[in-house]
Order: sequence, then C-alpha cells, then structure tokens
Amino acid sequence: MRAGGLAAAIGLVVFVCYNANGREIGSYDTQPVKYTLYQLVAHRTFELDSILARRPALGERMAFALARDGHVRSAHSVLPAVLGWLPSELLKTTRLVPLRRSNSAIFAKASASLLVTLAVVFVFFAARRRTDDPWAALIAIGFGLGTNAWPAASQALWGHESVLFGLALATMCLAPPTPHVKPWRLWLAAAGLGIAGASRYQVAPAVLLLSAGLLARAKQTRDAASLLPVALSASAAIGLNLLWFGHPLGAMAQFEAAVHLKIHGVSGPFSAAPWAGALGLLFSPSRGLLVFSPVVLVAVAGLGAAWREGWRSDVRWCALAAGTQFCAYAWYSVWWGGHTYGPRYLIDLLPLLVPLASAGTLRLRTTRAARALAGAALAWSITLAATGAFCYPAEAWNTSPVSVDLNHGRLWDWRDPQFARCWSKGLSPQNFSFWLPADQAR
Repeated sequence: MRAGGLAAAIGLVVFVCYNANGREIGSYDTQPVKYTLYQLVAHRTFELDSILARRPALGERMAFALARDGHVRSAHSVLPAVLGWLPSELLKTTRLVPLRRSNSAIFAKASASLLVTLAVVFVFFAARRRTDDPWAALIAIGFGLGTNAWPAASQALWGHESVLFGLALATMCLAPPTPHVKPWRLWLAAAGLGIAGASRYQVAPAVLLLSAGLLARAKQTRDAASLLPVALSASAAIGLNLLWFGHPLGAMAQFEAAVHLKIHGVSGPFSAAPWAGALGLLFSPSRGLLVFSPVVLVAVAGLGAAWREGWRSDVRWCALAAGTQFCAYAWYSVWWGGHTYGPRYLIDLLPLLVPLASAGTLRLRTTRAARALAGAALAWSITLAATGAFCYPAEAWNTSPVSVDLNHGRLWDWRDPQFARCWSKGLSPQNFSFWLPADQAR
C-alpha cells in the first residue's frame, strides 16, 4: 500500500475510534469554546450572551467571562472554535447535523476528533522520514490510540486538539533529516507553531524552542521571515485579549487566580516542589504518563540520535522542547490537570516525541525481546485509552469519595487507580447519546 493510502486508512480507523462512543466528553473548561463554536456557525459572533440567557447557570462558571464591551465571552482562546468552524459549517450545510443549540456538542466533538485525526496523519508522515511505513504506522497508531489523544483531546474542544494539530504539523514539516529545510516547510511549520501557541498559551516554552530550531535549520538569513506566522498569531491573540479583557492573557489570569485555592486547594500557580509534579506526571497511578501510555518509552530509544545529530536536526530540538515543556508542567501546582482522565497536560508534548520514536525504531527492531516489549506497551496503552473513551467520567473517581482537587493524596493511591475504577464501574451510560432521540439520551 502506498503511503497516501496507508495514511488515509490510519486516519479513517482513528476517526471512527474517536467517535465510536457516540458522545462528547466535556468538562468545565470545554463549555465556553463549545458554545463559541455554535455561535460562530449560527450567528457569526463570539458573544455568548444569548447562551447565558437560556442557560443562566453557566454564568456561575468563571470561564464565561464578562468582557470590557459588556458581552460575555470565553475566557479561553477562541482559536479552537475558529478551527472548528469549517467542518461544522459543512455539517450544517449538508444537513448531516441540524443547526440546533442542543447539537452544540456534536459540532464540537466532530471538530475536535477531526483535528486530532489530522494530527495523527501528520505524525505518520513525520515518522516515515526516519523509518519504514509499517513502523511509521505503528507510531501513528500509538500516538492516536495509545495516549490521551483519544479519551481527552479528541472528545471536546478545549485547546489540546488544536495544540496536537499545530505541533504535529510543525513536526512533520521539520522532519526531513537534512541540515536545511525548504522555505515552504519553514513557513508551514511556523503556521503550526502559531496555531499551537495561540490555542493554549501554556505551550509557549515548546513553541519558542521549536521556533529557534526552525531558524537554526534555515538556509539563508532571509528565511527568518518564515517566523512571521508565529509572530502574527501571538500578536492577534494578545491584541484580542487586550481588546476584550484588558490583559495580554485575557481573562485567564483572573480565572487562574480565582480557582487555585478555592477549587484546587493550592496557594498559587507554581509549586515549590516541582520534583513532586514531575514524578506525578510520570508515575501517578491515576495521572502518570508511563502508567497510562508506556508506549511513549519508545522515544527513549531515540535519544542517542538527538545527541549524535546536533542542532541541525529536528530530533534534538524536539527533545529539548519536550523536556522544557515537561518541566513547565511539573512546576505547575495543579500538575494533575483537575478533573480529567489520565495525564491531561502531557498531551501537549506528544507530537514532540515522534522524531525520537521514529529514530528509536532502528534499535527496537534489532531484538525480538525489544519488539515484544514495545508491542505489550502499545496494547496496554490502547486498552487504557479506550477505557477512558468508553467509561469516563461515569466512574466518578475525581469526586468520590472526595474531590481529588482537595485530597491530593488520592493521586498516589494504588488501591484505587482511576483506570481500575473505570473497569469496575463499566461503560458510561452516556455512550451513543448522539445517536439516540433526545428523550432517550442520558
């Protein structure tokens, strides 16, 4: 099978898996962007006033912020809604999904799952720059179905899906293992970085480092102009925040300050013990990346390539960006990501591990034991990702017996890990609600 056909097949399988549960897995953070998307499609506006007029209870959520012009707007970036506008418009125009406010979740889920599916396809093409098609396909499947790209990023609009799309696009464009990259690839990579940074300001460390790597691989000085998409997207995001909320970060600064002590039980945005956050991000039984997605360990096999190839290689820059982004999240006091399933924050650095993973396949294929371990890690990772997609949040782990945001010790309780609770509670009763009549959906 040719590469294009294989990529299409992978994309189709992944997209079907993302939507097989027939529901949106939303959260506190996803609601304003979801309704912003609906308002764009239905009324060509970012204002959420009419939404709150019909659902006043949403006004109690700080993510629905009152802007300086007197209108209610999303406290989170509206770029994910902008990216979701075209597929949602197509669903509306073709009448596959009627334009009703009750269908807002369908528009959001379809848009998020499509963006993450495209990221998986980009990952495949990035990986095949250093390995053969079968291994590139396995890396793409591990990325798309063996991580929280499935149960979290693809299930709702809240920034992660746009970060995966943007960073995967940038990774694909910078993947050719040559000292210099063609100008059109630099421009397209910068566009991806701009999308990622404007969608979730938290990924600024990774965006800045990959931008530096982009410059390092430019052939001529004038190619530095290819960073213009990054500058424009950052300027647009900051300008919009200043216009609406009078702060470069928009309403997020006030939002974060308000929720830390009251909701998350921490005194500020950053921790005095970042090593605890680092250990939790990797090994917590309910939030650890290596617990939920041990398939990412394949990337470790590529660290040697990062050392050998130097600063003219995408591998070293991606490794540095991933490490820096990891440290940033480890320093964050709410490293567990609130009420979620598995390691939410580390979703953002997954595309950066792809060059390492593809370089690492050269070592994995040398021994049968290494291949067997990699296969077992992939199977376990897909099992836990599917568990989240079909069971969370019906297991109520985040809130029972007490909120994990207030009892942080529960993050280390191996007697009651979140995935085991999901297995014991079974499938979510909300599954397939998109396909049921409104009076039957639960």
